[in-house]
Amino acid sequence: MEKPSSTVGKIFYYIWRAFELNRRILFGFIALFLSIYILIDIFSDGDKIEVPDGAALVFAPSGIITEQTAFVDPVEEALNDAMNNSSPAEENIYDLIEVLRNAKEDDRITTLLLYPEGIISIQPAMMEMLRDAIADFKESGKKVVAMGDFYSQAQYHIAAQADEVYLHPFGGVLLEGYSRVRTYFAELLDNLKVTPNVFKVGKYKSAIEPFLRNDMSDYAKEANRAFLADLWNAYKGDVAKFRNLDVDQMDEQINQFDKTIREVGGDFAQVAIKHGLVDELKTRPEFREMMIERVGKDEKELTFKQIHHRRYHKAIKPAFEIMNPTSKKIAVVVAKGEIVDGNAKEGVIGGDTIARKIRRARLNENTAAIVLRVDSPGGSAFASEIIRQELLKAKEQGLPVIASMGSYAASGGYWISANADEIWARPTTVTGSIGIFGFIPTFEKSLAWAGVHRDGVGTTKLAGAMDVGQGLKEPVKEIIQANIEKGYDRFLEIVAEGRNMTKEDVDKIAQGRVWSGTKAKELGLVDNIGTYKDAIEAAAKRAELEKDQYDVWYVKRELSDKEKFIKQLLGEASANFSVEEMNSQLNKSTPAFKLMEDMKAQFKTLERFNDPHHAYIHCNCVVE
Repeated sequence: MEKPSSTVGKIFYYIWRAFELNRRILFGFIALFLSIYILIDIFSDGDKIEVPDGAALVFAPSGIITEQTAFVDPVEEALNDAMNNSSPAEENIYDLIEVLRNAKEDDRITTLLLYPEGIISIQPAMMEMLRDAIADFKESGKKVVAMGDFYSQAQYHIAAQADEVYLHPFGGVLLEGYSRVRTYFAELLDNLKVTPNVFKVGKYKSAIEPFLRNDMSDYAKEANRAFLADLWNAYKGDVAKFRNLDVDQMDEQINQFDKTIREVGGDFAQVAIKHGLVDELKTRPEFREMMIERVGKDEKELTFKQIHHRRYHKAIKPAFEIMNPTSKKIAVVVAKGEIVDGNAKEGVIGGDTIARKIRRARLNENTAAIVLRVDSPGGSAFASEIIRQELLKAKEQGLPVIASMGSYAASGGYWISANADEIWARPTTVTGSIGIFGFIPTFEKSLAWAGVHRDGVGTTKLAGAMDVGQGLKEPVKEIIQANIEKGYDRFLEIVAEGRNMTKEDVDKIAQGRVWSGTKAKELGLVDNIGTYKDAIEAAAKRAELEKDQYDVWYVKRELSDKEKFIKQLLGEASANFSVEEMNSQLNKSTPAFKLMEDMKAQFKTLERFNDPHHAYIHCNCVVE
């Protein structure tokens, strides 16, 4: 850029030069950081992870356990790696299962130590997946022990599967049952003069209730009690089996907890002993010494011989995924998160993104069948239909399509599953919620209250139809409501066609009502109760393939050039763990944090409402 002669030109010239200088300095620092990081990586033995002979595998999941971890920017991932940030916000359930499956056959691993305190959230269906993986590990005959300072309900489900369950003397176990508690904003919106324009079909469709009421409706309470009871019975059945307890006594013990803790002088740990939830109380030094006696001492770290599950996973994971390019494939497309229109990265289901993955799978000449793995409470009706249409094209080609449901496959999650040749669910899968709603908040009263007014003219009575500063006109409301009613009728048709039912029969079990996987099987909304592995095998069977005749192909989003470059440059983060360390994620399990997260999540859902027709099939049915 040449230096201009005018005064104004010179000003812009120097501003541009300053900007260019700052840009070069910034990129220089980034290049320096990357160079140093690469040199450290090359000359260190960080990637040469040694699994100690005879060690205990410390299985310590942390954060949110999920079907598919949300997208993290590669640069941020690299910075976390460089700073040894070893507590991820999320962990992939399949990585955890892979660790257990490999450790079962690994002679270097003699003991499995369950240390679940870092888990912030894990849904019932995933608890069952881990349950099955731990049970499979135990077939090796290796000892499984659990240790914790304090077990929440979800954490205890994992710990209870151990041969020996230990608890810190100042700790405790809190079983409370399942609940469905939501935050309601109707009075707040009223105080702010916000008009909540709502359009819905389905008396049980309660996803939008928090913005219309200050409490839960009777219909919502009825539906929630029903599916929560199924999930709670499954939890109690597992724990009673693990710990050889009387399942009929568990509710009474929880309801009498306040009296029991008084009887033992307010000692949480003694209540756990009294109820048979743990075997013995041990301090950290006592537990460490016990483990040293069993597996030997790590002289360098002054603790027992161990390897953390994330380091173990890195040690066993191949550097590159190698797949036979000519073999038949069972293509797996993971649909995890809320459904939004357009494209989205991992953690959110972009209608166009998932449709593109399905299209890649069905147009691959080696694809023999498609498994749609669904873990979604729904979202945009339009985006859901985009996904469903791509699955129908796969079926038209003669490809079997199997839906495998995770923790949730409700509303939009059910819409995209309904036409599968087979639907598989877990007993604790939350599904159904066949209903639809629209929600458009307008602010004409808020602006008027603040002394701000909007006025103008238009060429038709629909001009400025979606101006949220003026409010929705009656013709606009009629149009949206008609579209919502048509959407519900279309939802009934899709389910009736996919499930070989009449629309009238579907309507009886629809109306937005949520069901457990067990009940959905009885009602005909799913075909089979089983695992993700069962769904893969069902797909292979329909494709007439034997076990050794196919590979499982996870169809992933194609990374951008930037993402590919940085991932290749920096690799993956390593992890270190000592059982003495307090997990930094624990402060995120406090009641205040949970309340704030709940409120934030509900408004985040509204932020993602981008359906072009303002029509949403969302269940908002998270279990707590």
